[in-house]
Amino acid sequence: MIEALSYEFMQNALWAGLLASVACGVIGTLVVANRVVFLAGAVAHAAYGGVGLAYFLGWPVLPCTVGFSVAAGGAMAAATARGMDGADRLIGALWAGGMATGVILLDLAPGYNADLMSFLFGSILAVPRADLWLMLGLDAAIVAVTLVFYKEFAALAFDREFAAVRGVPVLALHFLLLAMIGVSVVMVIRVVGLILVMALLTIPPGLALRASRSLGGMMVRSALLSALFCTAGLGLSYALDLTSGACIIAVAVAAFFADALWRRLARRGRP
Repeated sequence: MIEALSYEFMQNALWAGLLASVACGVIGTLVVANRVVFLAGAVAHAAYGGVGLAYFLGWPVLPCTVGFSVAAGGAMAAATARGMDGADRLIGALWAGGMATGVILLDLAPGYNADLMSFLFGSILAVPRADLWLMLGLDAAIVAVTLVFYKEFAALAFDREFAAVRGVPVLALHFLLLAMIGVSVVMVIRVVGLILVMALLTIPPGLALRASRSLGGMMVRSALLSALFCTAGLGLSYALDLTSGACIIAVAVAAFFADALWRRLARRGRP
């Protein structure tokens, strides 16, 4: 791994993984705590429409996809503002419609020659230096917004109805959370791709949940676990010449089941 870091593309890949880990730790924790994994998955897959739109119009991929994902998140927030009852069908349609739009626009894009698999399974080894600065800016924005509204997000995760009674702007936070999910999934797509993005957004917070006593502690632990999985997955990918995104998720999934097995054995060993 040390030898691999002599290459610029590996340095960029490691930085991309670490920057994506910050977003995964913060937003993944909010996704798990607010039980909106289904909505996050829908935003992640609808983001593919932004990829297609960028190639069709010849615009930069990352900013265009961020804008499209935030718009998709806003539409889903509006559909679920009063609850999930009856909204799951619309969310499913937006989920599939976003991906279909992306595929059609890529088919229509003039001179399109991008690798479709790189968006489905990630292309962390191809992240340019300019995208790292954009990812750093998005991380800073996500952390700043979370710090400003930390108490409100904690109340929202604990009990949404109680938070509304106490005067917390539940509806505005719902829209804000979906917009932040839209920004985060685009960052994680660069690392592990559309197909695997939900694993990196849910497994680290799931592991951190049992060991954390506060929402902030869970965010920090989730970010550290994500960074560990990204670093170990990159090393495994380099050593065995395998797909980097799949290796990162394989490490995360192995840690998830190892943790479950350890807890099961620990319960059996108790008197």
